[in-house]
Amino acid sequence: MQTPKTYRSSFVLLLTVLVIALGINISLGSVSIPFSETLHSVFGGTLDNTAWDYIIWNYRIPKAFTAILVGAGLSLSGLLMQTLFRNPLAGPFVLGISSGASLGAAFLIMGSVTLSSLFGFSLVTDVSLAIVSSIGSFLVLLAVITVASKVKDTMALLIIGLMFGSISAAIVSVLSYFTDAQKLQQFVYWSFGSVGNLSWHQLGLLFVILMIGIVLGILSIKPLNALLLGENYAKSLGVNLVRSRYLIIIATGLLAGGVTAFAGPIAFIGLAVPHLTRQIFNTTEHRVLVPAVLVYGAILMLICDTIAQLPSSAEVLPINAITSILGAPVVIWLLVRKRKMVF
Repeated sequence: MQTPKTYRSSFVLLLTVLVIALGINISLGSVSIPFSETLHSVFGGTLDNTAWDYIIWNYRIPKAFTAILVGAGLSLSGLLMQTLFRNPLAGPFVLGISSGASLGAAFLIMGSVTLSSLFGFSLVTDVSLAIVSSIGSFLVLLAVITVASKVKDTMALLIIGLMFGSISAAIVSVLSYFTDAQKLQQFVYWSFGSVGNLSWHQLGLLFVILMIGIVLGILSIKPLNALLLGENYAKSLGVNLVRSRYLIIIATGLLAGGVTAFAGPIAFIGLAVPHLTRQIFNTTEHRVLVPAVLVYGAILMLICDTIAQLPSSAEVLPINAITSILGAPVVIWLLVRKRKMVF
């Protein structure tokens, strides 16, 4: 167990690594821009090459900030779910919220042919995708909250959430079967996930949604610590289990649903980062884990995005593939080295 002084040192180191990862992410890309010119532009200078200035401020910086928000949001939602269900395999999408967002996107992309022909233009844009994905995740969240008011057993709620996800996935499969190849390909590309499609306006909206979820997560720290030892123990400490469950579910819905709506379904981060954080900090205290997973998730997502964009190349790999390829071996190595899972 680390001391408070050690925790402070670890957080200083983490924040330093975050700044370095952010700088590397902004400085690398398909267009080669000198690092000195990147720093000059970031800190308020005007570059002689206006194209470089445009690329940095309208593509690279929004993309980097999106990666930070996505990594932090998914990591915290994964921690909330793993603690609520006391299940190391629980992730931010176990309640079917991500599947609801995917269902909304599938309806828009694969079911909009008739509407597009009526209106005379395509309804599928980045903004419309974010809107319908948000609606899909919100509807599933409402369904889960409604069920949560009827079900007292947390494990039963987990199973019901998985069933909502299965229903949504089944409807997406039916839509995929009847759609044409072009629409299906467009949906598949969306499902790969991406942090590079957001404007500053969309980024601001995502920031507001995730900040609300993060604040709710912070307010849940005391119940989360109590739930580690079981619901009966939490009750003995005066924790209102119904209120706490609602708070955690809403926070997860905002975090996971917001990320999926704006960046697509991004795998692995929410499942792995809480485990990485517990292994490295060797604690289950959520006053430490909550801020730690936010920073760890942001760092890991920045690294994955930097690799995915293949610096000096016009090609961009699916971010989902990179998160799993890079992160899974690290988690396996940590678990083997520790020989036990801190939970």
